[in-house]
Amino acid sequence: MLKIKRRFPQELLSAAPTELAELLGAPTLFHLDGLRQPGLFVTVLLHGNETTGFEAIKRVLAKYEPAGGERPLPRSLSLFIGNVEAAAKGMRRLDGQPDFNRIWPSIDAPDTPERRMMVRIVEEMRKKGVFLSLDFHNNTGLNPHYACINRLDHKFLQLATLFSRVATYFRVPRGVQSLTFSEFCTSATIECGPIGQESGIQHAADFMDACLHLSHLPDYQVVAHDLDLFHTIARVTLLPELSFSFDGSEADLMFVPQIDHLNFTELPEGKAIGRLREGVDMPLQAISETGQDVTSECFQVLDQVIYTHRKVMPSMLTMDSRVIRQDCFCYLMERLALPPEPVLKMREQAAQ
Repeated sequence: MLKIKRRFPQELLSAAPTELAELLGAPTLFHLDGLRQPGLFVTVLLHGNETTGFEAIKRVLAKYEPAGGERPLPRSLSLFIGNVEAAAKGMRRLDGQPDFNRIWPSIDAPDTPERRMMVRIVEEMRKKGVFLSLDFHNNTGLNPHYACINRLDHKFLQLATLFSRVATYFRVPRGVQSLTFSEFCTSATIECGPIGQESGIQHAADFMDACLHLSHLPDYQVVAHDLDLFHTIARVTLLPELSFSFDGSEADLMFVPQIDHLNFTELPEGKAIGRLREGVDMPLQAISETGQDVTSECFQVLDQVIYTHRKVMPSMLTMDSRVIRQDCFCYLMERLALPPEPVLKMREQAAQ
């Protein structure tokens, strides 16, 4: 189901994400030649409704020869345009499709055409060599622009600070693109805020262009005051059989209004986040990086009100019911101090 092309059609520069299924016919990997090797690898639209990455790469390519611009690409570029079928419907993924950012080869997954496609892309890019790998996404809740990395390594931290002073470090979920590519190149997931915001599109475009112009990444430690680093400690899901609301209407779980405004806010123990219908028990499940159920460490129910049970910082809190059902409610993080270099290397070895 994968197409591989060496020419970027100029008509894509004016195309909407909803038109890509018709124009491309399938997920497509473009290899575009530039002045430096190895190339930059950019992934967009792994989730079909997260369009900022595609809009940004159009702005970048419009300046360069492979898409009809006047200048040569400063570095070769491999661009993967992902779930075009879901993009045609403005959806994260279609019913019956796997999540395109949960089936990369860093995890065992069922043998599907989508899984085989991801394996083929990784094999192709390993052979070509990759300078940096950037996977662009949007959030449905209110979040800052930030980078996600999967290794506590100087180059990964330097890449994160090029995009934002806010970064998260995670090892789970394991089937994501950035984690797979972190095994053989410096990689990051780039979170560009809500869909369709001009500030997110331009920030992503400027970052892509800067990475194309880089000759190398610094290999020395990031200065502590240049980076706010957080470690993801748990993924929080909602029990599928329960109903929920965000506007106070009657449901099994009634969240506090504008709960997504709590993203990247350090919540104290005892912070109320919702109220339960009479007779409903704990509706959330928090699973740690090691697969342990840590719900009782993170949340508690008193008099049908859900409270935090420890100091945590949520990210990706969303009020999009479809995202909650298809993926998760949020992630929980804790602040992570930049460790001294010897400790950094020990942690990295332990993570591997």
